[in-house]
Amino acid sequence: MNQINKLKEVDKEFLKDIALSLKEYELIVSLLKRTPSKLELGLFGALWSEHCGYKHTKSLIKTLPTKSKNVLIEAGKENAGAVDIGDGYSIVMKIESHNHPSAVEPKEGAATGVGGIVRDIIAMGAYPIALLNSLRFGPIDKKINQYLLSGVVEGISSYGNCLGIPNIGGEIEFEECYTDNPIVNAMCVGILKDSSPVKAVAQQAGDLLLLVGSKTGRDGIHGASGLASQSLDSDSELRTAVQIANPFLEKKLIEACFEACRLEGVVGMQDLGAAGLTSAAIEVAHKSNLGLSLDISKVPVREMGMSAYEIMLSESQERMILIVKKEYNKNLNDLFSKWDLESRVIGTFIADKKVEIYENNNLVSSTPIKHLVEAPSYKIISKKPQWLKKVQNSKLSNPNIKSSNAKNILKKLLSSSNISSKEYVYQQYDHQVQTNTIISPGEADASVIQIKGTYKGLAFSTDCDSKKCYLDPYIGAMIAVAESCRNISCVGATPLAITDGLNLGNPEKDDVQFQLSETIKGLKDACNKFEIPVISGNASLYNESNNYSIYPTPIIGSVGLINNFNNCVSSSFKKENDLIIAIGNDIFGNHPKYLAGSEFQKIIQNQLSGKPLLDFDFEKKLQKITRELITSGLVNSSHDCSNGGLAVAISECCALGNMGAKINIPINSWEIPLFGENKSTIIFSINPKNLKKVTNICKINSIPLEKIGVVMDKKLIINNIIEIDLKEIHESWSSGFNNL
Repeated sequence: MNQINKLKEVDKEFLKDIALSLKEYELIVSLLKRTPSKLELGLFGALWSEHCGYKHTKSLIKTLPTKSKNVLIEAGKENAGAVDIGDGYSIVMKIESHNHPSAVEPKEGAATGVGGIVRDIIAMGAYPIALLNSLRFGPIDKKINQYLLSGVVEGISSYGNCLGIPNIGGEIEFEECYTDNPIVNAMCVGILKDSSPVKAVAQQAGDLLLLVGSKTGRDGIHGASGLASQSLDSDSELRTAVQIANPFLEKKLIEACFEACRLEGVVGMQDLGAAGLTSAAIEVAHKSNLGLSLDISKVPVREMGMSAYEIMLSESQERMILIVKKEYNKNLNDLFSKWDLESRVIGTFIADKKVEIYENNNLVSSTPIKHLVEAPSYKIISKKPQWLKKVQNSKLSNPNIKSSNAKNILKKLLSSSNISSKEYVYQQYDHQVQTNTIISPGEADASVIQIKGTYKGLAFSTDCDSKKCYLDPYIGAMIAVAESCRNISCVGATPLAITDGLNLGNPEKDDVQFQLSETIKGLKDACNKFEIPVISGNASLYNESNNYSIYPTPIIGSVGLINNFNNCVSSSFKKENDLIIAIGNDIFGNHPKYLAGSEFQKIIQNQLSGKPLLDFDFEKKLQKITRELITSGLVNSSHDCSNGGLAVAISECCALGNMGAKINIPINSWEIPLFGENKSTIIFSINPKNLKKVTNICKINSIPLEKIGVVMDKKLIINNIIEIDLKEIHESWSSGFNNL
């Protein structure tokens, strides 16, 4: 206990640096039955960090559905999840956050986020075929947010483009709560053909640990514990905790490791990400039910005089470890030499379940692995805060705005940063490299790539409406799952699996604990209703600065399969005189509840209140019929109504197809029917000769259908309320990023 008291006086700052509380330090002393060394504390700090140890989320995450007939690797079992798509092919995918590094150094933070998620896919033996992202920033008119956005986009584009992986999709939102805490979630998808995913395990004592890639430096130390597992303080100096990216080295590492994992004698593979060698090597040993003997003097370093502490906790990028047989094939050295990569055996797996760290044959640390990897689990409360009850129960008024203002409202919504075209962003990404992209970013609700040599198409989407998650974390999470899958359905693909990025504030606070528990409950219930598994994911907490938290932001990345990519449709109106129909639930409903969390409420009414709605049983049925109509070849375009409501969705179809439309819908008032959002509605354009077939299919399945208009040239007319030229639509929709 004297040692504990001494630490209170002397090393409280060190404990803060490694994100360990005094109680956790006392627990470590109790487990070890001795005082831990600084190196051991560094190991505990990294492995017990929120980023690695999931102290506030692991009990909740275990409740998520992770299995289906197609799932090959479940969430949490390996670096990423894997799902079988038939004919010998399987897909590996995962989404991960790099929020705090991107807040500190936007370009490097975003670039290394992409690099890390790509290595997760390579570690499974899969070849990366697509990147997506989901981003959040503060209001775009603020210089700091323009700086963060520009840096993040540059980091994503420069790294992904150098790797030769198409960046095919994503989404962005702008809300005040993200000004100091941008959200940068990167998603990567890989493909396997006629082979099983590689696992990050050793087979037996005597297997060797081979480190390959970049030399180890002092960059990224305390990245997992200090940067990713604590709130951002305005006076913190955290730049040294941000890793440095080298995409050209990563490209060589990708190709070399993809070859290496198919060589005899290679048992497993693991990337070095958060907590570096500490997390990668020790967690492999734990999963293998073995111990590990490491000699850090054999680790290639780029800086002189690096200590064992620095080498174990460095998060230098572009590094992988391979688990190889004792008599490992010398061809491995030749392979890595061919790619101009340095490889070195740095350790051996042992029967005794502890991690021994040597430096020049001198033992500097010996710690039981079970203590290191079994981070404490904290119970959280789920009591709705009073302020949220007040916000949800706030009376929603019917806007009752003069119809002469309708056109200006539409233009204002179209030009808002959350709705306007994101071409500024995706034009910086190479989305045609690898020549598999069928539907590119911005063309449809989801992007689609083909699998070469087949007619199979894969559709991908990322989605979350953070305002609705703020108003109701449970319903908001369900909406995120529904909309991400709806985007997949709107191109004609069947959703197969999702990956989730859970971005929330400080989990030590009651309000955030409620948001966290409700968010995961919403994800669980939505996935169970959709019968879709969560195959991978990431939890990023402590997204808070100056005592101000972000909205709950559960990003949902989804993958869908379509058997013939030629059947896919985009969102744009295609042909003059095509009929425009809407199918959905209460399509022209006029209740103020439809404005809760909408862009209309935020921008026009200058408020955020109410309780969002979702009829999940109807949503599931709606998506099924949408896929049937598309794959049957009965529709020419498909677009869901989401941000901005019906009028914005129709305007987007016009802008994308450079076609106008004449809309006539049965409404008395126009504000809520045109701009309300909490309705499951999809807009199609169809050849008039297909109307009877489409109507019959919807009738048989009890899906309401409304014929709302016709595609025409030059302008959009809605009920004599709005008349706007295509030029004005284009100008408004493309103006959201003019300041950049």
